[in-house]
Amino acid sequence: MEPAVLGGKLASGLVAPLVKKLFVTGGPGAGLVDRPVRLTRLVSFRGERRHLGEAEVRKLAGRLVGASLDSPGEPPFPTDEADAVADALTARLLALGDLDMDDVQAVRLGHRELAGRLRAGARRGDDGLSADARYFLDSATEWACLHILEFFTRRSTFVARTLVEQTRGQAELIAKVDELITRVPRPDARDTAFERRYLPYVAERHNHLTIYGLDLRDSPDRWPLEVAYLSLEATDDGGPGPDTVPREGAPARTGRVPADAALDKEDRVLLRGDAGSGKTTLVQWLAVTAAREGTRVPYVLPLRTLIRTGPLPAPAAFLGAVGCPLTPPDGWAERVLTAGRALVLVDGLDEIPAADRHATRDWLRGLVHAYPGNRWLLTTRPTAVRADWLARERFGELSLAPMGRAEVATFVHRWHEAARAPEYEQRLLDSLRTKRDLSRLVTNPLMCGLICALHRERRGYLPTGRKELYEAALTMLLARRDRERGMGALDGPELGEEAQLELLQRIAYALVLSGRQEMTLETAEGIVERALPALGPAPGQGGAAAVLRALLLRSGLLRRPAEGVLDFVHRTFQDYLAARYAVEEGHLGVLAARAEDTEWEDVVRMAVAHARPRERVSVLRELLGKDDPRLTLLSLACLEHAAALDPAVRAQVEERAAELIPPRTAEAARELAGAGPLVLELLPGPEGLSAQEALGVTVTASVLGGEEPDGALAVLRRFRDHPDLDVRRQLAGTWHRFGAEEYAAEVLDHLDRTDLFLACESPAQLAALSGMRPWPRLRVTGPHRAEEMAAAVAEPSAVTELTLADDPLLTDLAALRRFTALTRLAYYRCPHARGLDRLAGLPLTELVLGSDTDPSGLPSLASLTLLSLVPELPGADLTEALPTDAPLRFLYLGEECTASTGLRGLGHWSTLHTLSLGALTTELTAEDWREVAVLPDLTRLYLDAAILREVPASVGRMPELPGVEELMVYELEGTEHLAALAARLPGVHRVTLMNRPGHSFPLSGFRPLFPGAEVGLSER
Repeated sequence: MEPAVLGGKLASGLVAPLVKKLFVTGGPGAGLVDRPVRLTRLVSFRGERRHLGEAEVRKLAGRLVGASLDSPGEPPFPTDEADAVADALTARLLALGDLDMDDVQAVRLGHRELAGRLRAGARRGDDGLSADARYFLDSATEWACLHILEFFTRRSTFVARTLVEQTRGQAELIAKVDELITRVPRPDARDTAFERRYLPYVAERHNHLTIYGLDLRDSPDRWPLEVAYLSLEATDDGGPGPDTVPREGAPARTGRVPADAALDKEDRVLLRGDAGSGKTTLVQWLAVTAAREGTRVPYVLPLRTLIRTGPLPAPAAFLGAVGCPLTPPDGWAERVLTAGRALVLVDGLDEIPAADRHATRDWLRGLVHAYPGNRWLLTTRPTAVRADWLARERFGELSLAPMGRAEVATFVHRWHEAARAPEYEQRLLDSLRTKRDLSRLVTNPLMCGLICALHRERRGYLPTGRKELYEAALTMLLARRDRERGMGALDGPELGEEAQLELLQRIAYALVLSGRQEMTLETAEGIVERALPALGPAPGQGGAAAVLRALLLRSGLLRRPAEGVLDFVHRTFQDYLAARYAVEEGHLGVLAARAEDTEWEDVVRMAVAHARPRERVSVLRELLGKDDPRLTLLSLACLEHAAALDPAVRAQVEERAAELIPPRTAEAARELAGAGPLVLELLPGPEGLSAQEALGVTVTASVLGGEEPDGALAVLRRFRDHPDLDVRRQLAGTWHRFGAEEYAAEVLDHLDRTDLFLACESPAQLAALSGMRPWPRLRVTGPHRAEEMAAAVAEPSAVTELTLADDPLLTDLAALRRFTALTRLAYYRCPHARGLDRLAGLPLTELVLGSDTDPSGLPSLASLTLLSLVPELPGADLTEALPTDAPLRFLYLGEECTASTGLRGLGHWSTLHTLSLGALTTELTAEDWREVAVLPDLTRLYLDAAILREVPASVGRMPELPGVEELMVYELEGTEHLAALAARLPGVHRVTLMNRPGHSFPLSGFRPLFPGAEVGLSER
C-alpha cells in the first residue's frame, strides 16, 4: 500500500496531532552552540523534558493501526495481526531517538530514506508478519515520516538552521570551485563563443586540397578533402634513440599503424614522407576532424608561412601568423594549451632553410615543455633532419608508407566520383594494372591525382607514349609545385628544372648501367661533381655535396633508404631519365644491345620516345633483326611511344607482331606468355576476336597471373561477358592464380553459368562463394566439412550439381540435404563419407562414386538414372548393392567394383541403354554376359581397353549383342586386337576409339574390322 493510498484511509487531521506529540515544543535557535541539537533532544520520550514514555508511544501507534483497520473498505491486513503491527510500528517510531542527525539533515534525506533509517534502527523487526502486514507497516512508516518532515519544516528554528546550513555549504562549494579554477582554468563565456566560430572556420578552410603544378582545362585544381584524403599506413622508424627514456605509460610501438590514428597512441609524432606522399593532406584531415568533432582545438602551422612572418610565434600569435581573420579573446590560446586541449600540427620542416630548423626545434621544445598534455605533429621529408632529431623531446618517428593496390583503387574511385566522370574510372584502373611503369608511378596521392587528372583531361586516354605524363610529373615535382605553394628560397644552391634534370638523368643512367637500384652517396657526389662545370657557376656554389643534398631534399625523386645510399623514389622515373640521357649522349646502340635483358625493357621504350625519327628506325630494326619473339613484342610496345616513324618500319613491326598476337592455340598462348609481363599491355580485348583467339588471349593472361596478377586480372575481366564456353571455362579455371575474393568479384560473378562448373579448392575460395550469385554446378576439392560447404553457399537450393574430391573431413552426408535441388552428386577419395541413405529425399538422378568411397546406402536412392561406381560392391548379386527401384539408363562399373558380384543381377534393370565397363580386375564369365544380353534397351557399350589387354578371355566369352549400335573403346595403346569384339557386335554402326595418353596409332588398322560402321578417333 503506497503512502498516498494509506493517506486516503487515515486523515491528516488524525496523523498530524499524533506525530506532533512525539516531539517537544520550542527549542534552541539556529543551533550554533558547541553542542548541535540532534533529534535525540527533540523527541518527547527522551531527555529531561520528556512527557511520553514507551507505553505512550505504543498507544499512539495502536491508535494509528486501529484507525486504519476501522476505515471503510477492505482491511489492509488480517485483523488478528493488529497488535504485532502496532508493536513493530512503535519500535520504528522509538528509533527516532537513536538517529544521529538534526532536523535539517532529516529533511534533506526525504521521507523514504528516513523511513528506511527507522526500519533499520528498530529494535523489534517484522518477522512473523504476513506479506500484507509488512506492506502496511512499511507504508505507515513512510506516511508517518512525511508528517514528521512536515512538522520539522514548520518549526521556528528550522528556517534559521536551514539558512546556516546553506551558508556553510555555499562557502565550502566556493572554496572548492576556486581551487578547481586554480588547478584547471576553464574557458569563460568569451572563449566558448570564440571557439564556436573558430572550429567551423578551421573545418571549412582546410576541407579542400589544391594540386599545385597542373594546368588542366576540364579538371579543377581544388578538391574536397573527403576525396583527396586516403587513410594511409605509417611505419615505425624505430622511435627515440637509445639514450631516451620512454614516457611513463607510453604504449608499445608496433610496425604499422593507420597514419590518422598515430596521435591516438603517441601524443608527440615526427612524421616523415616523400614529396606528394600525403603529409599536408593528413595535417588537414586531422584538423578538420578535430574541428568537426570538437575533441581538440587544432592549430595548423605551416612552417614556410611562419618563417616569412618573422620570429616563430608565441601561442597568442598563432592565428595571426597563419592569416586567420578571427581575433580570439586575450589569453585564449594559452588557456587552451594550459588545459591540454590543443592539437598542434606543424607542417613542412623540410620547407625552411637548415639554419631555421635549429631555431624551430628550440621553439617547439619550449612549447612542448611549457604546455604538456597536448598533442603535437611535425611533418618533414625523410632527408631533412637526422633520425633522432627530436628524440630527447620524446617524439616518436613514423614514415608514411606507399599506397598499395587497394588504396590506389579507392583513390581512383573517389576521384572520379567527385569529378563526376565514372565512365573513365575502369579504363584507368585497367591501364594502371597492365602497364607496369604506371603502376610503379602511382605510389602516393600526388602522382595518383596527377594521373587521374591527365587521364580525364584526355577523355580516357593517357598521354600518347606516356612521355607527356612523365614530363608533366617532372615539371610539377622539380619546379612548379614548390613555387606555386609559395615557398621561398632555401639554403643551398638554387637549381632550375633543367639543371636538376641533367644531374638526375646522369645518376639514373649510372644506376641502369650498373644493374642496380641504389648507389652510395659518395658515388652520386662524384657524378654531380663531374657534371657541375657544364651547368655554369650558379649551381656549383657550395660544391657537389651541397647540390646533392638539395636534390635529395627538394626534387621529390631521390630518397635515402639507408644511411649513406640513395635511390629513386619511382623506378619508372629512373628508367625515363636514363633513357633521356642515353639518347642525348648517342648511346642507342648500348640500349639495343642490352634489350634482351628484361630489366632494360622500359629504358628501351623510353629511349624510342626521346629519340629522333631516324634513331627510332635504327633501334627498331636492330630489335627485329634478332628474330626473338620477346624483342618483336618489345618493338610493338615501342610503337606506342613513336609519334613519328617510317611507315615501312611500323608496318614491319606490326606484321611480325601479328604472328604472335593474338595467339591462335593454347600452345602458342603459353609460348607468348614466356615473353613476360610486357605481353599484358599488348593483348587485345574481345572485340573482333574469334572464339579461338579469345581463348588464346585468356590462356596467356592466365599463365601470367602468377607473375603479374594485377595486369593479368585487368585483361581477363574484359572477357567476363564472352559467350564461348571454352573461354568461360578458362576464366573459371584460373581462379587459383589470383586473390579469391577479388577475382570472384571482378570476373567470376559476371560469368554466364550455363554448362559451367566452378571449382573451389582453398578455404578463401569457399568463403568467396557467399558473395557471388548462385553457382548451380560446384566442384569442391580439399579438406572441408560438409557443414562448412553448405554454410558457404548463400543459396543452397540453387545448387543442382556437386562434386567433392580429396576430402578426409567429409563424414556425415546428411549435411548435404540443404542442397534441396541437387540432381547430380559425385565424390572421389572421400574415405570417411557415410550416409548415402540420408540423401533419399533429394531429387538425385546421377551419382558418381570414385575410388576410396563407401557405396553402402545405395539401395535407398530410387530416383537414379545414371550411376558410376569404382569401389567394390557388397553382396553376391548387383541387386543386393544397387537400388532395384531406380530407372537406371547409364551404368559404369570399374576396377574392383564387380569383384564379389560379377554382373549377376544386371538384367534386372531393363531400362539400361548404356553400359560402361572399366578396367575390371576380374574376368567376366559367360553368366555375366548373359545378364548383358537380356537387356532389351542396351544400345551403347563402352569398354576400357585394359580388358582386352589384361583379361582377354572376358571378350572371348561375350555372346553376340545385336542390339548394340555404338561402341567406344578407350585407353587404347594401338596394339590391342578388336577382331573378336567386332564379330560379336553385328549391329554396330558407330565406333569411337580413344588413345591412351602418350600413345598414338592410325585408324587404318581398325577400320576393316567394322566394315559397316563409322570409325572415328578421339585423341587425348
